[in-house]
Amino acid sequence: WVEQDPKEILKSVHECVERTCEKLQQLNIDITNIKAIGVSNQRETTVVWDKTTGEPLYNAIVWLDLRTQSTVERLLKRIPGKNKAFFKVRGIPEHLNIKLYIFLVNIVDTVFVQSLTGGKNGGVHCTDVTNASRTMLFNIHSLEWDPELCQFFDIPMEILPKVRSSSEIYGLMVCFLKSGALTGVPISGCLGDQSAALVGQMCFQDGQAKNTYGTGCFLLCNTGQKSVFSEHGLLTTIAYKLGRDKPVCYALEGSVAIAGAVVRWLRDNLGIVKTSQEVEKLAAEVGTSYGCYFVPAFSGLYAPYWEPSARGIICGLTQFTNKNHIAFAALEAVCFQTREILDAINKDCGIPLNQLQVDGGMTNNKVLMQLQSDILCIPVVKPSMPETTALGAAMAAGAAEGVGIWSLNPGDLTAVTCERFEPQINPEESEFRYARWKKAVMKSMGWETSEAPSNGKSE
Repeated sequence: WVEQDPKEILKSVHECVERTCEKLQQLNIDITNIKAIGVSNQRETTVVWDKTTGEPLYNAIVWLDLRTQSTVERLLKRIPGKNKAFFKVRGIPEHLNIKLYIFLVNIVDTVFVQSLTGGKNGGVHCTDVTNASRTMLFNIHSLEWDPELCQFFDIPMEILPKVRSSSEIYGLMVCFLKSGALTGVPISGCLGDQSAALVGQMCFQDGQAKNTYGTGCFLLCNTGQKSVFSEHGLLTTIAYKLGRDKPVCYALEGSVAIAGAVVRWLRDNLGIVKTSQEVEKLAAEVGTSYGCYFVPAFSGLYAPYWEPSARGIICGLTQFTNKNHIAFAALEAVCFQTREILDAINKDCGIPLNQLQVDGGMTNNKVLMQLQSDILCIPVVKPSMPETTALGAAMAAGAAEGVGIWSLNPGDLTAVTCERFEPQINPEESEFRYARWKKAVMKSMGWETSEAPSNGKSE
């Protein structure tokens, strides 16, 4: 179970707006010059709100939460071929006895937009196609809520938010700050975080891909206007739709549940570092895991395995192994998981990627970025501004019809400065380490399936 307080999430949004405006004023920029606002958010995180009081009825159920796994598996048996995104509303404890017709289903972006445009007093109840595509209630081809799926989950379609494109005017801001009023500024861009990063990385051509390193790790490859069905454990999802009259573009996505979260685990659970930044230093001091391999399957394994019963494992330990080697193995684990997804994308698309564009907080770790290039055997390219999720939301907002600050047509875009990491080990060494990692993965997936001894005693 993974939950968040929806009021706390919303409070952080208002605080973000307030601090940004304060920073602009420190730079002698008048906040009345703000022309538009874009929203980006965790996808799949779901909240239910009472439509009369505007109050949340339960905590937000976060994308990492697995309590509805059995419901999803039951659906996949009944309706084969549907997306494996985890539907969350059914995770609300039954003892609350919430009647579906009294509330509005909100993905987190819906909460943001509704709150910032007036809340219960006329706030706009809407989402965009990228977020809707992750609910397991949306048909990614017709771009409408799917009646068959809504019926399966017993969700009345009228309580679902209206679905719009990723770049259009949703409503006008109603927000009063200490530093002044933002009332009347259009909210005109909305994308789920990974789609926003794809836009921020300017991956507008078929075959371009980016990987975002955050709590989890998400690799998206643009497949253009063609929705490619994966045969290797990936998800077919909506990449973006940059305007009401613009075509929808699709992507293949591979998701890793634990990326930056493994660094926090080393800090908070094992206590081998006091700050996340220390992990890079520990890993750099040894430059190798000394044969130690770490599979951080804390909540099962996502793509390409989709095995919820997998459990974390650290293997290859010797008496010589110390915290430096474990830190190195943790960073290497993030890279190996990315390699698995990249291999799957290459098989599904048929054209191997010749470089990987990266973003997110973990890309500040140079050891991690060099490791990633070594394990993929291709260059890794990091833009000078790594927070491309925020950038993508801003780009979509500024390009919306009725705002028109800039164009997102590929021919109108200029190149950005980047830091490039080239492979520094030979492919044979990379393949050897990857093969050892795969053995560790097999052990992690077999952990829960081994039977107890016949005498009933634990092994």
